[in-house]
Amino acid sequence: MKTLAKLPVTIVTGFLGSGKTTLLRHMLDNAQGRRIAVIVNEFGELGIDGEILKQCSIGCTEEEANGRVYELANGCLCCTVQEEFFPVMRELVARRGDLDYILIETSGLALPKPLVQAFQWPEIRNACTVDAVITVVDSPAVAAGTFAAFPDQVDAQRKLDPNLDHESPLHELFADQLASADLVILNKADLISAEDLARVRLEVAEELPPAVKIIEASSGRLPLDVLIGLGAGSEAHIDGRHSHHDHHHEGEDDHDHDAFDSISIDLPQADEALLLDALTQLVVQHGILRVKGFAAIPNKPMRLLIQGVGTRFDKHFDRAWGADEARTTRLVLIGQELDAAGLEAQLRAALSV
Repeated sequence: MKTLAKLPVTIVTGFLGSGKTTLLRHMLDNAQGRRIAVIVNEFGELGIDGEILKQCSIGCTEEEANGRVYELANGCLCCTVQEEFFPVMRELVARRGDLDYILIETSGLALPKPLVQAFQWPEIRNACTVDAVITVVDSPAVAAGTFAAFPDQVDAQRKLDPNLDHESPLHELFADQLASADLVILNKADLISAEDLARVRLEVAEELPPAVKIIEASSGRLPLDVLIGLGAGSEAHIDGRHSHHDHHHEGEDDHDHDAFDSISIDLPQADEALLLDALTQLVVQHGILRVKGFAAIPNKPMRLLIQGVGTRFDKHFDRAWGADEARTTRLVLIGQELDAAGLEAQLRAALSV
């Protein structure tokens, strides 16, 4: 009886808006016949990232795509890994003869170390290995002195007390994602100067073990051979990687990232310029870290994909609306201590809907 080789798994992690989903789409678009299963850990009520990945042009039907994208929709992987991740992996292990690779995209608020440690479980360890943990870095955000929105406020706090930056949950999360990495991608390298990029590289390198490679990318466009086949076997050495999260769980059950809220808002069709202006105002006024979703634009046959980090928004029309599909706007807002009803009311007032 033929013994199946261990199924390689790449875990893609990184802070909010760093470009993880774009990287995964690039990998799927260039799969070159590889049979790949994808697990998406979406923080929020809408499976936005899962829908984006299902639109990838890998030559499969929608039915096939739905069968290969496993979406964990209940939040942080480090909190739910035993509840939902294990059954998904068990199903993939049972089908590993039909698969060549597994890609996992963690939520921007998830910590990678507990996920990698899950591959030490006998039922998974005997069938799978973590080929690499890839951490995607938002280079412009790091260059600005923050890892999400409010660079001015973070910088002001750091000037008052240099230790505050190291006590920040955002910084600790960023550092913990780097601490688990086998490969770091400085993404959006084309959006900052060469001098700033060099400074970001030095800052990131300070958080990494010496053996971890750092590479630069624009929109995650890298050769697939650079991203897979690293053979890191991360599950074997992850316990030796220090993280802030290790200390937070000594004698307590709460997570720093419990402070993050994710709310969803459904709206009718909206003018594109008005919507983006209104979202920018929400970000500035309410400390929203991340915006993602789809918008229905009047008289436009295609759906507008919107992804925002702080006040920086990317948008494009991703696909045509289906004949029987309701043309509505659906958004996810991620931040801290968000007032869902107030935000929706402000957005509707700005759009006059």
